[in-house]
Formats: sequence, C-alpha cells, structure tokens
Amino acid sequence: MKSIIVSMMVAAGLMVAGSAMATDMPAIAKKNNCTACHAIDKKVVGPAWMDISKKYKGDASAEAKLITKVSKGGSGVWGSMPMPANDPAGTKQADMKELVQFVLGLAK
Repeated sequence: MKSIIVSMMVAAGLMVAGSAMATDMPAIAKKNNCTACHAIDKKVVGPAWMDISKKYKGDASAEAKLITKVSKGGSGVWGSMPMPANDPAGTKQADMKELVQFVLGLAK
C-alpha cells in the first residue's frame, strides 16, 4: 500500500514539474541571443519573461513599447543593468514583434 501511495506521489510530482515549463524558449530567441540574458521563468541578467508578461498584462500599448525597447535597448524599468539594442537599424522588426508577442502571451 505504501509503495502505491509513493508511486502516485512521484507521478503527481512529475506531472507538476512537466507542466511548470510547458512552454519552451522559441528558436527565434536563441537565434537573436536573448537566452544569454533571459529565461522564461527566472531572472538571469534580465528579468524573467513571465514577469514581463505579468507586468504588461492588459496594457494595450505594451506590444509597441516592448518592440521599441527590445529594438533600441534601454534601462531603468527592471533595474540598473541596461539592455543592449537588438535591432538598432530596424532590419529585424518581424523577429522583434514575434519575440514580444511570445513574451506577452506567457501570462494569459
């Protein structure tokens, strides 16, 4: 009986752990080196993308603001560490938009 209970608890734990990171980092984030500073669920150098998503949830202007921030860089919103510009020339706007939409979609 104890072994059945232990087995059930282990199985439940695995299900919870598996669902905690049901969303993987998109390939476009790896391609643009976002993973050097960001993770989905924890602060690395920059904030966790889940925290960003929660902060801007319900903000209709968030997508445009964040595309600009990711493209041109900036600092002060999440601490003193500046975020480098990822698209200062504006040549990768489709990538920037896809990344921002992914981030904003995490807290839905």
